[in-house]
This record gives sequence, structure tokens and C-alpha cells, in this order.
Amino acid sequence: MTTLVLTLVGGDRAGLVAAVADVVDRHGGNWENSQLAELSGVFAGVVEVSVAAARADELRESLSVLDGLLSVTVSTGVEPSPEEAAMRPLTLQLIGNDHPGIVREMTTVLRSHDISIDRMTTETREAAMYGGRLFEATVTARIPASVDLAALTRELERLASEIQVDVTFES
Repeated sequence: MTTLVLTLVGGDRAGLVAAVADVVDRHGGNWENSQLAELSGVFAGVVEVSVAAARADELRESLSVLDGLLSVTVSTGVEPSPEEAAMRPLTLQLIGNDHPGIVREMTTVLRSHDISIDRMTTETREAAMYGGRLFEATVTARIPASVDLAALTRELERLASEIQVDVTFES
């Protein structure tokens, strides 16, 4: 089996997911994992599909029928290296008053420790009790075995204080 990762972007409308699922199914593919969202009137998604190696190129070509409906980019999945497979999990949650730079600051700390982000969701919403907007992020990541957890904890706590957000995490 071959793993393909499809990146989808297009004007939001009914039937987009069904159109992609139809093409995948017609080529014997299996829809494995996905993250799909409507953001400001644009549909965006990432889909992991497994397909028999002999049919992967055929599936790639057939996805082009969606041009005009969706822009589809197809990448071949990569197996993790032994070092990546040995990484420890980290879940990080952050919430605070919204302001520019929060994602940059948070990801700079993670990058400085060679932490790889597997999944990140962010959201801003009205904070009725406080006025203004709240920013909330959840990050699932992998920490290399060489990372000093105490140093990482100190740096995340320093960052939280500096940018005035609450950060909780578990590894």
C-alpha cells in the first residue's frame, strides 16, 4: 500500500468532500485520516489516503478532474525514521487574550527544542465576560529524547508570563 496525502482548497460549497471521496473510492483508495474546515468562505483540508501501489498514479491523475471545483495537491506519505518513532508525545494547550504574535512565539520555543508539531488547532472567539477576543490553541507534538523537559517547562512558563496567556501541557 502507498500512502498519499491530499491537500484540498476551494470555494466552500456542498458536495466537495463527496466529490473527493468518490474519486478515492473509484480507485480502491481508503480514506484514513483527515482535517477539513471552512475558513472565511474557503474550504480547506488535508486527507490521508491509502491505495494499492499499482493504482497510486491512476488516483493522482484522476484527482485532476476536480480542477475548477478544488485545487488538489498530492504528496506521497513518508514513514517516520527510527529517531522520529522514538520521540515522546507532548500536548500543549494555550489560552489568553488574542494579540498578534502568539503562534510565532509559541512555535519559536518549540522549534528551539527540535519539537515537531503533529497537529495544531487554533481559534479566536469573543470573550463576553472580559471584552475583546480570546485565542485558544491545542498542539500535539513529539519531543526528541534529548530534550530536557525541565528546561522546556521553564521556557514555556516564561513565555506564558511574557505574552500573558495560560499554558498547560503534558508529556
